Amino acid sequence: MRLTIFWDRMADHFGEAYADSFALDHVMTELGGRTVHEALAAGWDAKAVWRVVCSSMDVPADKR
Repeated sequence: MRLTIFWDRMADHFGEAYADSFALDHVMTELGGRTVHEALAAGWDAKAVWRVVCSSMDVPADKR
């Protein structure tokens, strides 16, 4: 998954303003105690991060 698609999906689910705030502030144990931004910077695949966000935040199946 390209990062542009990842961020489009984040904005679609959380809203344009909250998506980045969530990605900066919300620490997830499934990402090794990292935020979305930290996980991506550490080299996590965007698709793997998106799957974690989906399962953790109950993203509807049609948006996954």
